[in-house]
Amino acid sequence: MTAPTQSLPASASGNKPLSPRIETISWILLVLVMISVPIWGSIYAVYMACLIAINVIATVGLNITVGYAGLLSIGHSAFLGVGAYASALMWLHLGTPLAVNLVVGAVAAFAIGLVFGIPALRIKGVYLAIATLAAQYSLYFVFQQWTSVTGGDRGLSLPKIDVFGFGDTGFYYVVAFVALIATLAARNLFRTRIGRSFIAVREKDYAAQVLGINVVSTKLIAFGIGAAYAGIAGALLAAFLRIVNPDQFTLVSSVFFLAAVVVGGRGSILGSILGALFMTLMPEFLREIIALVSIEGADLASLLSPLREIIFGSLIVLFLIFEPRGLVGFVDRALGRSENVEARQEH
Repeated sequence: MTAPTQSLPASASGNKPLSPRIETISWILLVLVMISVPIWGSIYAVYMACLIAINVIATVGLNITVGYAGLLSIGHSAFLGVGAYASALMWLHLGTPLAVNLVVGAVAAFAIGLVFGIPALRIKGVYLAIATLAAQYSLYFVFQQWTSVTGGDRGLSLPKIDVFGFGDTGFYYVVAFVALIATLAARNLFRTRIGRSFIAVREKDYAAQVLGINVVSTKLIAFGIGAAYAGIAGALLAAFLRIVNPDQFTLVSSVFFLAAVVVGGRGSILGSILGALFMTLMPEFLREIIALVSIEGADLASLLSPLREIIFGSLIVLFLIFEPRGLVGFVDRALGRSENVEARQEH
């Protein structure tokens, strides 16, 4: 029965889609900004742009699972680790190119995501969160203890990638291109029957089953796709940092991506981009502010540094209180769409 799923909303957050003209202009501007970063930016700017692009891929993947399918997961960072280790091992032992490593990382994370997505078939909410927490610690234990393969706490060291002789700039363009393709693919996913099935299951899984949707396979696919995005991000992160170790894939990192989804806007691709930007840049901004207020001769920065985490956490709480829909809500208000959104959500 495909007819009922065709009438499902395209956005899980209730956001009114942008007009084709505004959406096209937005994507063009995004591409221009991505292309221009190495031209006007410093080495540090290129570094941060690479990190942002990788975080965007991972956040989009988590938003597919959490925001669109409604399956709470706090073990997302572990799937990045699966992709990072899988790609690193391929690179070190077989000398495969980056493109192949990305595919391997995605496939490996997808498979592991299906395994740890099985609890979602019977439980939901906080119980599912606890199950994914077990996945986080289980995979972290494997990363740390399987020393013959992962290198344990020492990790794996990787050679530097030189893309067509352009060094860091060439690698940045590869990362930016992959992030753009991954984001566009996620955007188009929710125009398909599978993507709309995710939303139907999130809203009411029993009703979705009545409409002819296979709830079991839909939930597993949602976990698998979200994990595959994390695997791609992990493979890129391994090539970017040139080292893979367990400390990169802790619970704190999983909370980082979950916060990016919440701050940016659940069930929104634009929200994933904005959330990743906020979560990546705001700590750096706060660090610079604290450094500026330092007094000569006094190590004020070290004294105020712990306040950075408190301020950062407080900003997230303020977002949840005053704009529960995240940064996407501010975009809606700027475009004058908030009234239509609220009216539609009341119905």
